[in-house]
Amino acid sequence: MSDISLLLEPLKALHATIRDAVVTACEQSLTENMSAVAAEEAGDTIYAIDRISEALIIEILERDIAPHTPVLLVAEGIEGGRIMLPKGTPEAEALWQIMIDPIDGTRGIMYQKRSAWILTGVAPNKGNATSLQDIELAIQTEIPLVKQHLSDMVWAQPGKGVQAVRYNRLTGEETPLALRPSRADNLAHGYFSISKFFPGTRDLLGDIDEEVTHAILGPVVPGKALCFEDQYICSGGQFYELMAGRDRFICDLRPIMEKALTAKGLAMGICCHPYDVCTELIARELGVIITDVTGAPLDAPFDIHADVAWAGYANQTIRDLVEPHLLTALQSRGLLNE
Repeated sequence: MSDISLLLEPLKALHATIRDAVVTACEQSLTENMSAVAAEEAGDTIYAIDRISEALIIEILERDIAPHTPVLLVAEGIEGGRIMLPKGTPEAEALWQIMIDPIDGTRGIMYQKRSAWILTGVAPNKGNATSLQDIELAIQTEIPLVKQHLSDMVWAQPGKGVQAVRYNRLTGEETPLALRPSRADNLAHGYFSISKFFPGTRDLLGDIDEEVTHAILGPVVPGKALCFEDQYICSGGQFYELMAGRDRFICDLRPIMEKALTAKGLAMGICCHPYDVCTELIARELGVIITDVTGAPLDAPFDIHADVAWAGYANQTIRDLVEPHLLTALQSRGLLNE
């Protein structure tokens, strides 16, 4: 499998298996069982629902891909965050590094609040130098709520555009799906957000949000809503909202909040990691612009530990409108200073 295209179908099948297994487990188990803490790891809390997919990944990759080509799997839940398949093969012999987040959005799906996503990015093996910008194949698949019969799968390769299907789990049918990011040239009457999921810096993030919003839209008008916010606690889901034209701007600034937390005597909690954003290629192929917080192309090491801050814009016009105000707000608070 020196041709990366040959990995597409086995990985799509892996995604479908994980999707179906998680939905079945949610149908058969109480919320209390799915949300039980299974382990506390350095990067995140592992819940019982996470264990369902972790075992499937290695089993299926060993069966369907590893016999044909050695790969280095990078994923949370694996000891050390990486494993060679076939097992015992030296890492230098891997043709590909495969980064997988088997359930991005655990907290939403385990309480049956919102869809989660399976995320996968595949890059040529460049050893420790491998990064997100090397990804040549990306796939993400929706894990629907129990009460939801439709779920989406989308994939892309550089320069080959994006393909997507909508799966009906009642009939087993797949139908083609066309995704189109928003073409709006402003934020008025649209959805955008600065992620503030967890305690610690909600006040600071809220101030930044208000400053950027007011700079672009002006003061609140009595009786009117100038814009709307949606906190989708899932980076893959946030990317999808941008891809599907439902959000115009989203950013996750958590990693650069450490200085502010230290000043409060608080510690940094959970942040976004490379596996949470390993499908950025799909967004890029659709015309969505994902950057780091300085405006540079989003990049990060191929590991499970790095903290990632990012900003996503539905189109270049939205970026030109929002980014200067965002950078000003961050610089004025010393959040971009070394």
